[in-house]
Amino acid sequence: MLDVEFSQVSDPGRIRDHNEDYLAHLAPSTPEEVRTRGWLFALADGVGGHDFGEVASRAAVEKLISGFKQAGGGEAHTALLPRLVQAANTHVFETAMATRKGGASMATTLVTCALRFDRAVIAHVGDSRCYLIRNRQARQVTRDHTVANEQIRLGLITKGEANGLPTSSILSRSLGNDMFVVVDSSELNVVSGDVLLLCSDGLHHSIKESDMVEAIAENPDLQAAAASLVNIANQRDGRDNISVQIIRVKSVERVGMYRGQPYKLR
Repeated sequence: MLDVEFSQVSDPGRIRDHNEDYLAHLAPSTPEEVRTRGWLFALADGVGGHDFGEVASRAAVEKLISGFKQAGGGEAHTALLPRLVQAANTHVFETAMATRKGGASMATTLVTCALRFDRAVIAHVGDSRCYLIRNRQARQVTRDHTVANEQIRLGLITKGEANGLPTSSILSRSLGNDMFVVVDSSELNVVSGDVLLLCSDGLHHSIKESDMVEAIAENPDLQAAAASLVNIANQRDGRDNISVQIIRVKSVERVGMYRGQPYKLR
């Protein structure tokens, strides 16, 4: 059966006096829920400079968690997660419109990961990231939705040229700006020992992938690993809020899929 351990830390950083990040998780309460619903992790970073970044991030995550809890057991995460992120976007947009006459300026990033059997599904909007750490190697699973990254993807600039440009931190996509948003999603097969790391840009802008690998390798206790990464980010920068979720896969239940339904592999 799928079994995971996890930790999470959110810190305002060294400069800001409040935290616009919000993170949460939903754990299955019974062995049956492990197989029918699975685990859910979510992290959002309220867009700085907007009026209610902290309201947007919390609204998005709470809407996502609520929808996951209410979803029928057994629905494929590949279909469920993008739908729930879209619902979170609509909720943030409508909350903004209701907050103040004419609509408040409210937006947030969101990255979420659902795990069941031997698979992880990741959905995201914005530049909060998910990494897969396996065999002491970290790989970024998500693609930043920033103006600079879109220019790189189109071949207009190189990755090296993008470093330091103002557009490197300007989002091309976020929750709450419009009624509908394009949600990116992917599915991974996971094995025992894999680590999934979700973080806001306050972390990944300040540390290297090698720092992630080293912190997890040197700290078997995941809470200590998360705290170590936040401390490094604060030491090197600390101008932004810093949030991280670390999920270690302890065991999996190998399954195959037939017509959308899982069956156990021997």
